[in-house]
Amino acid sequence: MLTVADHPALRAVCFATDFGRTLSACDEASAVAARAAWLSHEAAAPAASRQNREDLRPSIRDLLRHGGYKPTGRGKPASEYLVKAALAEKLGPINAAVDACNAVSLHSGFPISVIDLDRAHAPFSIDIAASESPYVFNASGQTIALGGLLCVFDADGPCANPVKDSQRTKTTPDTTRTLSVVWGCVEFEPELARAVEWYRELLAAAGATTTVWHDGAT
Repeated sequence: MLTVADHPALRAVCFATDFGRTLSACDEASAVAARAAWLSHEAAAPAASRQNREDLRPSIRDLLRHGGYKPTGRGKPASEYLVKAALAEKLGPINAAVDACNAVSLHSGFPISVIDLDRAHAPFSIDIAASESPYVFNASGQTIALGGLLCVFDADGPCANPVKDSQRTKTTPDTTRTLSVVWGCVEFEPELARAVEWYRELLAAAGATTTVWHDGAT
């Protein structure tokens, strides 16, 4: 279902999640409150310490630079945006799939992509995007230039990356199945394993089941 191109620094973990119901049905008040608590930068998360996250940051940027992409300014990894939003108390709950992704990415420092499996089309692959490849990443129609950037591809083209995921495959209230990609890198394999374990625990707490598609090995 998913192939990963050779890359000297990438250790991506990919797994599918089946919620067994729509994401809108997962939004009981108690569940939303529990998810919101993990979105605080002060939450005592099990994934990693703040120091580990800071040590990881330059390695994630180097991971994105390998294909020629420049991970700075508005093109920096999504995990860095989450830290900024959390510090400003602007990181709030969206849905069970996105909240689990954001919580783990915030506290671990690994960028994470989430794809609605019913809005994408198999087969899937991970590779570096060609220079001419862009896609729309939000409802306003803004685009990101993907040249040199690691991306997830489906049958219709690139649909996610460590910076901004594609609008065409983002979750909706009707989403029931997702594909998560945790963008790990070499020398941080133990931290990646802890982050993925916690991520899957959060999803299990929401009543979902997860199935690993790629375990991060080269």
